[in-house]
Amino acid sequence: MSKAFELGRKGEELAVEHLRSVGYEILAVNWFSHHLELDIVAKDGNELVIVEVKARGTDSYEHPSEAVSNKKIRFLVNAAEAYIFENDINCDTRFDVISIIFTGKGFELEHFKNAFYPPVG
Repeated sequence: MSKAFELGRKGEELAVEHLRSVGYEILAVNWFSHHLELDIVAKDGNELVIVEVKARGTDSYEHPSEAVSNKKIRFLVNAAEAYIFENDINCDTRFDVISIIFTGKGFELEHFKNAFYPPVG
């Protein structure tokens, strides 16, 4: 496995731990449907939460949250729609980003609630 893949998987594990510790119910991790993928699908009260996890080492030049481009947002919205349709979900949905930077001594985790809104049109 590549270093980036390993960082990503470890980041997802830490994100799940974080979400559980603040009371979220984890519905799916690494959900796939054809070419669509969601890192984490959770419930926060009555709200469905789609969580994109971005993990980086300290040698990266960009903050992990900066890796969520407009193209990535469209991809996540399409994947969320597929998940909602497949699971017959009818509730408010929001998109969060969890950013993890691995340091020599551990990691720094930031949770951005409502990190973006689906584009209109």
